[in-house]
Amino acid sequence: MLVVLFMNNCCIIKSKAFYRTFLSMTTVIAFQNAIVFAVNLADNIMLSQYSEAALSGVSLVNQIQYLLQMLVMGISEGALIFASRSWGEKDTASIKSISNIALKFSISVSMILGLIMLFFPSGILGLLSDSTKFVSEGTKYAVIIAFSYPIFAISRSLLMMLRSVETVKIGFYVSLSTLIINICLNYLLIYGNLGFPEMGVRGAAFATLISRIIEMIVIAFFVFKTDKKVRLKLSDLIKPSDREQLKGYIKHGSPVFLSSLTWGIAMAFQTAILGHMGENAISANAVSSTVFQIVSVFLYGSASASSVIISKMIGEGKTDMIKPCTRALQLLFLGFGLATGVTLFILRIPILTLYTKLSPASANLALNFMTVLSFTSIGTAYQMPVLTGIVRSGGETDFVLKNDLIFMWLIILPASVLCAFIFKFPPLAVYACLKCDQILKCSVAAIKVNRYKWIKKIR
Repeated sequence: MLVVLFMNNCCIIKSKAFYRTFLSMTTVIAFQNAIVFAVNLADNIMLSQYSEAALSGVSLVNQIQYLLQMLVMGISEGALIFASRSWGEKDTASIKSISNIALKFSISVSMILGLIMLFFPSGILGLLSDSTKFVSEGTKYAVIIAFSYPIFAISRSLLMMLRSVETVKIGFYVSLSTLIINICLNYLLIYGNLGFPEMGVRGAAFATLISRIIEMIVIAFFVFKTDKKVRLKLSDLIKPSDREQLKGYIKHGSPVFLSSLTWGIAMAFQTAILGHMGENAISANAVSSTVFQIVSVFLYGSASASSVIISKMIGEGKTDMIKPCTRALQLLFLGFGLATGVTLFILRIPILTLYTKLSPASANLALNFMTVLSFTSIGTAYQMPVLTGIVRSGGETDFVLKNDLIFMWLIILPASVLCAFIFKFPPLAVYACLKCDQILKCSVAAIKVNRYKWIKKIR
């Protein structure tokens, strides 16, 4: 049981059990996310040793993959709020019901995006870059990797269900095996080692597709045969969705999905801005964005962990514990941010040595991009888990959507377009403009979370 101690006039939780639970969950989710992102990083680094065109072409496709991840994450995070509260109430029937809804939405969205990439890859990638050779390489990758989209969606949806009941280690072990398989297959299929054909970007695509299939099979086996908390059956997922649960999910979960959708599109828009500022900017962004995903996994892990903890706490009726927990979490978020920023700043030069085929101009720009991220990551570490982890799980699911629409679509993107194409600023200045919202959102997050008006009932 959580224990609250009062020190001076500030109520802050000091229970070792709370910190142990939060840090354990954050660490496992962080490593799981790191391995998920590391699959892209493995493709990134191994293709960079093949050619810069292959690296940059695949990075364009990975932007669509990132959009898919955001869409599936939006669906899953919306469902996670319901499922975690149901877990706090020990209502496994509702967990099965919300898992049914989340899975169907995830598969539908992933299939639509997969079909678009399968039939219109050149047109989509052409929006992100004006480099014909990068688009050509990306197209080869896209028409294969598109088949992995619904497979990825199924895996993430099932892992969401497990995460809601605080079963997180299986996701780490499965993702780790996926990474190892992907790296081995990359070695064989990209370069044509051990008698396998040299397939370049196509080899990387097949490696990822095979890895995702194996990952889905293992997760499904665990969910249906090993898990004893929810005891989910295949029939629970394919039967018609509960209408009342569906209405509640659409009402409170759709803002989470729309927030992820608008954010994913915004990230693609950012890639498009840099993609029309020269090939060096495309390559530099390919490196810096992938590296940042890896080093920032604790930030995303802390958001997911805090979402589960706050949702479960509300489900258990322990609303008196929320204020001290929230204060403690904010301090932890800032600590993660400082650690992430310092880590990225220290590692940015050694990381670039792995990209042997990167041109000097691209490498220098990537170094500068990562320097910018090492500072903005401190803001990301605070505002992102505060808003998407605490505020959203508290029941005010539409605030993040409104906040992102204002900051990203009304301020950051218009200002960046002006800087890039009207004022002709260099790529580094434009990149800094694209990332400055991570600092600007901190004041909004601090005011919002510490007013505690976001604690609401959802059904």
